[in-house]
Amino acid sequence: MREDYTEAVLAVAALIPPGRVLAYGDIAELLGAGGPRQVGSALAQSGDSVPWWRVIRASGQPPACHGNRAWTHYREEGTPLRGQAEPDGTGYRVCIREARWQPDDAGWEALDALREALARAGAEKSGGAMSPGHGEVEV
Repeated sequence: MREDYTEAVLAVAALIPPGRVLAYGDIAELLGAGGPRQVGSALAQSGDSVPWWRVIRASGQPPACHGNRAWTHYREEGTPLRGQAEPDGTGYRVCIREARWQPDDAGWEALDALREALARAGAEKSGGAMSPGHGEVEV
């Protein structure tokens, strides 16, 4: 995975305020590159350098195998939840409709800058050529 893509994913995760979330696919869509699996892979490389619990599955489930740790963060931040955490970290979901982050103007400016940086890095890597007719960034 490209380092610039990983850095962009981590930067988006860092933008999400407490009590709010985005799905893996939301981040890929906001960046205009990759998909949910690529976003998850980038986050897996981050350790605890970003608020990873704010990036969830589209179903509202917390990151796999981190349900108990995520539950603690959600409760501390006041993230809207349904259900209660079971001992194995399952049994609850984030109410994604209520908790999904909607960027403000500053957030959109930051996201625009990240998309532009990814596009430049992709163009440099491919010698300036973009995918025919698509303008997509290779991940």
